[in-house]
Amino acid sequence: MSTLQVGILFGVATFVALFSGMPIAFAVGGVALVFMLFYMPSETVGLVAETLYSELDNFVLLTIPLFVLMGAAIGKSRAGGDLYSSLNRWMGRIPGGLGAANVMACSVFAAMCGSSPATCSAIGSSGIPEMRKRGYSSGLAAGIIAAGGTLGILIPPSLTLILYGVVTEQSIGKLFMAGVGPGLLLTALFIVWVVIQFRREQARARAQGDNTEILRVENFTWREKFETIPRLAPFIAIIVIIMVALYGGWATPSEVAGIGAFASLLMVMMIYGCWRWTEMKAILGGTVRESTMVMMIIAMSFLYTYVMSYLHITQEVAAWMVGLPLGKWGFFIAANILLVVLGFFLPPVAIILMVTPIILPALKAHGIDLVWFGVVMTILMEMGLIHPPVGLNLFVINSIAPDIKLSEIIWGTLPFIGLMILSIVLLAFFPDIALWLPNNVK
Repeated sequence: MSTLQVGILFGVATFVALFSGMPIAFAVGGVALVFMLFYMPSETVGLVAETLYSELDNFVLLTIPLFVLMGAAIGKSRAGGDLYSSLNRWMGRIPGGLGAANVMACSVFAAMCGSSPATCSAIGSSGIPEMRKRGYSSGLAAGIIAAGGTLGILIPPSLTLILYGVVTEQSIGKLFMAGVGPGLLLTALFIVWVVIQFRREQARARAQGDNTEILRVENFTWREKFETIPRLAPFIAIIVIIMVALYGGWATPSEVAGIGAFASLLMVMMIYGCWRWTEMKAILGGTVRESTMVMMIIAMSFLYTYVMSYLHITQEVAAWMVGLPLGKWGFFIAANILLVVLGFFLPPVAIILMVTPIILPALKAHGIDLVWFGVVMTILMEMGLIHPPVGLNLFVINSIAPDIKLSEIIWGTLPFIGLMILSIVLLAFFPDIALWLPNNVK
């Protein structure tokens, strides 16, 4: 068979396996093993263990279980609720301040957690009921948390950026720094939209003479605001420690992950009393489950890309992409469309590990900055988290607020998808939003 025929068969087998319902790691690994048996010399099968070991023997991958532990520790405590209520006291007077406080809480929580579902669950469990009680529509309340939760894979520490860095051999530290500006940009865009939409709902309620709760202005005294500082201080301290250690060049990303995990465990044990075995078992058990799942996907994806490369599928597809008469920006738009479509069906981890090696040669050929593109790709992955049919955050919101229809949640997230597209356009015109920090901080 020709390379083209093998490549088509390989692609069809991959999609059939992925949509069969089996776990991603087994689907990808199964396809790779079948093609090894049929299209590669028999001695290569004996190299599977050695290949996987050599690929996973990467110090950078140590950051994954440590950052997962950091997120699990914070997510299993009352930290999310405390963070949300504290920020609400400081932002309550702003029109839409409650919604803005939820966005801010998501961004701060994401900076410590790095997980979108964990951020949605921790902030949404307190934020959604409170917003609905204050007159926010169910769609807006759900959309705020679902979209705010996506900041967990953009604002460092980010498992998505770590995986992208491993695949493209880019500096994890530079990728983390590149995620700060766009993360703040998206946070600001989300807050502006929340304020605008809140004013619309407020005006509608005023015109109809009902839903008076949304018209009420909540005031807090300075004493009540300052009372929240002890609750905010641990979050700020951990974020500052991580940022200073990483961006000051005092520690590697793996060492920073260890510091963050230790500090987070210490915080939830001393402040939130999560020192009992039942609580620690939930934290450690969740860490082991998620880390094992991610590492299995990584291992099988490495095997998958190894088989593709051996069969010259990657090289042929890359050569075809480079030869397309699209130009730099034409290819950039085409790659964005491809990633968005794949995001409808596949999780970010699978897309990054399976697709990035294929488009990487074309990115280099067109002179696209790989650190900058990593941020763009992460934003596209964020869109997939709140877009049906897979949209993981949609189902997280549906689980913590089951009385909100899934259709309402989807409609509530659509404006935020538009804001993500706007942020990519701004990054295209002003790349320094992402690149200023990594280019100027040594």
